[in-house]
Amino acid sequence: MVDQAFKVDLSKPLVFQVGHLGEAYEQWVHQPIVTRETPRFFENDFMEFLTRTAWWVIPLVWLPIVSWFVSLSVNLGLPPNHVAATVFAGVLLWTLLEYSLHRFLFHMKTKSYWGNTIHYLLHGCHHKHPMDGLRLVFPPAAAAILAVPLWNTIKILTPALYAPALFGGGLLGYVMYDCTHYYLHHGKPLKGVSHELKRNHMDHHFRIQDKGFGITSNFWDRVFGTLPPKSAKKNS
Repeated sequence: MVDQAFKVDLSKPLVFQVGHLGEAYEQWVHQPIVTRETPRFFENDFMEFLTRTAWWVIPLVWLPIVSWFVSLSVNLGLPPNHVAATVFAGVLLWTLLEYSLHRFLFHMKTKSYWGNTIHYLLHGCHHKHPMDGLRLVFPPAAAAILAVPLWNTIKILTPALYAPALFGGGLLGYVMYDCTHYYLHHGKPLKGVSHELKRNHMDHHFRIQDKGFGITSNFWDRVFGTLPPKSAKKNS
């Protein structure tokens, strides 16, 4: 049952409040508050710290790890042209993973207390506060948790020579994704591919949340028919 009388108090830590919205959570989380303010998530200062990440932390943390994984394939004897092709394949693999996570996990429908709470932490907070610059990129600790099963899966499915380079390419794609995502919200591209990506992403946030799941590319939106309709684009 939904407590129709429940209201989220924006002056208090938010994470453990939103679960009480029940079925009303879906509507609430897609009514954005467009300010650059960073709301408080947790009462605990350490937990709060873990939820805030500046965009430049992403390349600083992950690019050395990308280089290390790629170097593993090089040291194992993978030829340079194969290294380059495998890294590129990893980037392409990331774009499909990016699209799939965004569409099927980050936009799952929830109404239970813990479902709403987890969804808010994963992605709902971004739709509620789309200009919060400290919660636009994924905290490294959380990204590492997701990276471990991906690496284990790649090791199982890919020959040992290629696996590190493929995973390194996937991580490179992730870095490109998070930095692009930040730019789409805070940059001001006037034309070209970046302008098109920003327009589609702003449509996703403010007009039609069940379309436009690609961030670094619109390719998979075109393949799966989830590109924002032209009528939305004309009004953006």
